[in-house]
Amino acid sequence: MSGHVHQQPLTILVVEDEPKIAQILVDFLTLEGFNTLVQHDGREVIETVKSQQIDFMILDLMLPYKDGLTICRELRQFSMLPVLMLTARVDEIDRLMGLDIGADDYVCKPFSAREVVARVKTILRRVENTYGSQSEQIIRYKYLQINIERFKCQVDQQEIELTPVEFRLLHTLLKRPGVVHSRDSLMQVCYVDDRIVSSRTIDSHVKNLRHKLAQASQQKELLHSIYGVGYKVE
Repeated sequence: MSGHVHQQPLTILVVEDEPKIAQILVDFLTLEGFNTLVQHDGREVIETVKSQQIDFMILDLMLPYKDGLTICRELRQFSMLPVLMLTARVDEIDRLMGLDIGADDYVCKPFSAREVVARVKTILRRVENTYGSQSEQIIRYKYLQINIERFKCQVDQQEIELTPVEFRLLHTLLKRPGVVHSRDSLMQVCYVDDRIVSSRTIDSHVKNLRHKLAQASQQKELLHSIYGVGYKVE
């Protein structure tokens, strides 16, 4: 093969209790040049993420010992690792796309392994675009500071808790202060599958974010809404 790219293959953790499904995913991911690790229940997942270099997680919703939602919530306490949820329960999707769980996308079973691989690549591309190179791990603006790697936000030196969507929103706005971002562009940053969110959803995220920032600081409001257009930080 000509034209070597000396890039470490990314490692994907597949958490799936049905061995056949896990194996199909592993086969397809391996073909695409990913390293894979497999776990068949939810017990060790958080430990694995903390102790090994994992770049992406495919996480089944229904798992023995600890389910996917619980794992995802625990993960989001300390990591922005991209997560693709697998679910056989269509009625769960509304909850999955809820704001507090923090999965990046979901796929319904039965699925094609090709579709899963395509979603994985889409999410990885988007995450790369959002978080950029390692050098810009900390962004400071006025009294705000965010640490992208550690997924932390500080206002006047005190840390505030943000959901993954709020964090992405703030990060996107802070990267280009003064620039007005349309609701559509913000939706694309915050969600992979923009069919399921309305612009009102973005408004409610911004409202929550403003509220959190205002509670933490008495200083002037930084987040501005531009009527009919979108939002900016200034």
